[in-house]
Order: sequence, then C-alpha cells, then structure tokens
Amino acid sequence: MAALSLSGALALPAAAATAAPEAAGPGDVVSAEPTDFQVFPGVSLPTHAWRIQYKSTAADGKADTVSGTVLVPKDDHEGPRPLLTYAVGTVGIADKCAPSVNFPVGKTKEAPLIEGALLRGWAVAVTDYEGLGTPGTHTYTVGRSAGNAVLDAARAAQRLPEAAELGVTKESPVGIMGYSQGGQASGWAAELAGTYAPELQVKGTASGGVPADLPKVAEYNDGDAEAGLVLMSAIGHDAAFPELGLDAYLNDEGRRITKIMKEGCVDEASQAGANKSVEDVTTKDPNDQPDWQQRLAEDKLGTKAPSAPVYLYHGEADEIIPYDVGKQLRADWCAKGDTVEWTSFPLSPHAGTAVLASIPAMNWLSDRFKGEPTQGDCGS
Repeated sequence: MAALSLSGALALPAAAATAAPEAAGPGDVVSAEPTDFQVFPGVSLPTHAWRIQYKSTAADGKADTVSGTVLVPKDDHEGPRPLLTYAVGTVGIADKCAPSVNFPVGKTKEAPLIEGALLRGWAVAVTDYEGLGTPGTHTYTVGRSAGNAVLDAARAAQRLPEAAELGVTKESPVGIMGYSQGGQASGWAAELAGTYAPELQVKGTASGGVPADLPKVAEYNDGDAEAGLVLMSAIGHDAAFPELGLDAYLNDEGRRITKIMKEGCVDEASQAGANKSVEDVTTKDPNDQPDWQQRLAEDKLGTKAPSAPVYLYHGEADEIIPYDVGKQLRADWCAKGDTVEWTSFPLSPHAGTAVLASIPAMNWLSDRFKGEPTQGDCGS
C-alpha cells in the first residue's frame, strides 16, 4: 500500500523465448526470457536479468502462475551467493504497472533500492504478485497470496538454470525484504516460510511500513489523500474472492473510480480516489458485512511467529500506515517468541522511511547471511 509508485504505460514483453516442460509445483519456472534492469531510464546496471513466469499458490489454495524478475550481478563471485526475494510497494493494479514490465526501461521507483542489494553481490528475485503482469486482476493486499508469491519467486530463482550457474542455488542463504505493500507481503512470507517453503535457507526478513491490520489502515485513510488505497484493497480482495461481490456495494462514482484503478497505475489510482470516503463510493459499506470482515481478518499479521529473525521498521510520522500498527506487529511477533529487532524513524513519513531504512535493513540482512547472531530487542 505504499506511496512508492510508478505510472508507466508500456506493453508487456513478448512471449517467453523458452519454457520449462510440465512445470507443476510451487516455484517451478514456467517460462524465462532475458530482460534488462535499468535503475533509471537509460541507466543499466551490469546485471544478468530474466523475466520469468512461475507457479505459485493463490489465497484460495489453488495453483496459479505469477510473473517476476530474477537479477544476478555480473561479477566474479564463486559458489552459492545470497539471494534476496524482494517485495515491492504499491505500483498499481494494471499489468502495465508490473515491476517486470518497467525494469527494462528504468521506471520502477524501487529499482535504486534493489540496486543496493545487487551492489553487495546478492542475487535478487522480484515478484510481480498474483494478477499483476499475468491474466486476472491483481489481488492487491491479499496477504497469503502475496507471501506465497514472494517465497515462490525465491524458489524459481534457484530453479532457473542460468541463475544456478551464477551461484543461485539451494545452498544460497535467503533473505526476505519489502516495504508497505511489500512489507505486508514480506511479513506474510516470513510467517509462511517454515511451513510453505521449509527448504529455503531463510536467514531473516526485513519488513517496513507494514499494513499488518487492514481494517485499521482503512479507517486511518478513509477520506484522506491516500483514500484510494482503501478501494484498491477492496478490488484486490474481490479479485481473490469473487463471492464477496464488490460491484453490488459500489455506487456510480465507485464504479467509475474502480475502472480507472483497474486500468491505471498508482498515480492515477491515488488521484482518482483522493479524499473519497467509503460513503462516497458505496451504497452500503462492505466492511460491515461478515464475509468481508472475515477475509480482511485473514490478512492480519502477527498471529504466527516467523521461522527466522525479523528486522521491523516504521516511520513515526507515517501518514499512510499507522505507526501504532507497526508497534503492535512488533509486540505480537515478540509475544509469539520471534527474535525481532525494531527500528523507528522519528519525524519520518511513509515514502521517506523506505529510503532511510534501506541501507540499515540490508546491513542487518548481510549480518544474517554471514551467520552472525541477533538477540533482537523484544525485552526493551
């Protein structure tokens, strides 16, 4: 649900040049083709890059296919190298917004942060999430689907033969990282890793600006400048669970804005939904209905301890994700027995914290990759 955004209007890449036979299990590579990674338009990093499609698991437990990107530095590294599976913040709902579409032309806002990992010699897997870059509507902020996609992107990177030749193997230490929507996705990946992908050598997760409690986030943003994110979240849940029947709750204004959101990226979506309350776009609030309440409750983070340590961070002046939601997630994970290192950034707003925390978060992950212990600070 981040303010980290882009609004490119690009065609999807051509069909993949190669395809894996009979890809069936989560993380299996369905197709792969060489691509480019530009930090800014016209500024390429010396990086091996592939746009992939891989198998994953949707929120309803059914198999699905997700697109993404695998990046490996062009260097002289020998042996297994660290692998970071990176979850981006909000880019929008339309396929043209997908990171894999915009990396080749330098229009992914988080590319400079990802560059920081590549410069450390790490490989990076970046999921597009379910329905973003592949058929269907993006299941925006549906936690389980996003967490699965993040973990399966790491699996796919390890199963891509070209990446394996460059040190991305099953022996690679794995880190998980994401901010805002990516914070939710990485948080879900952290909670799921031990049971969904136990073979991954996950050493730690760095999650920031985490929308761990969607109803509280929705209440916080209702009617304000970022209110469009609330309707985007409703669209995402309706895509994952069509029986919720979002359209029956929308008025004409709600349908008009929803159309813009489905066809555009986050800049258009934010503008269309700015300062709209739930009452402005609905005839009846779906958040009052038991089926909607149940699905949103299923997205709550903090009900299970991650299987590896976590570096959790939040800006104290976050205008999109309440600071108290971040503090509660820390308390919940600590209570479940996880090792959590908490960092708050005084006076820092939402997007600014993503930038400020990037280097400290990667430094923390680097220590985990080296096998250095962390005690966390749950007792303080």
